[in-house]
Amino acid sequence: MRTATINRKTGETDISLTLNIDGSGKSTIDSGCGFLDHMLTLFAKHGRFDLTVKCVGDTHVDDHHTVEDIGISLGMAFKEALADKKGIVRYGSMILPMDESLILSAVDFSGRGYLGYNMEIPTEKVGTFDTELVEEFWLGFIRNAECTLHIRQLAGTNSHHIIEGAFKSVGHSFRKACKIDSEFSQDVLSTKGVL
Repeated sequence: MRTATINRKTGETDISLTLNIDGSGKSTIDSGCGFLDHMLTLFAKHGRFDLTVKCVGDTHVDDHHTVEDIGISLGMAFKEALADKKGIVRYGSMILPMDESLILSAVDFSGRGYLGYNMEIPTEKVGTFDTELVEEFWLGFIRNAECTLHIRQLAGTNSHHIIEGAFKSVGHSFRKACKIDSEFSQDVLSTKGVL
């Protein structure tokens, strides 16, 4: 099983996170930020990852540190669980409809952190959640997972649907990229021999 447990404590957050890449989509999420809980539950379900997150953060200030630090911790967990990346497909993509919204995501677990983020979320908030934090979450993730991730909004007018579509789409893309190719299970998909 490809698993990781991350315990990360700063002056702003205290996070315990477990990830099983070869899971079935079960999750228990308690971030202190209800909207993020919902998005991570969707991500785990659609990626078929087992994910447990517990965060105590300074949400009395705002959700920024909690959202960013969970992104960092999740990125660290993917990097640890994928280890030397032997046998993984490496690339994954998905175009996902969410009602009037259409979201494209594509990932390469390349060992290089890059985020191509092209989302036009029409409102500054969904409930109490600051929508600008979606980009902060994925920036924290890619820098620590060391992957290239593109998220592009192709259509959409409802902020909730756009963000939800993005987390579902990325979950699907990650599931494809992390899958073991049985024909090449002892090989790394790179001419360099490492990712």
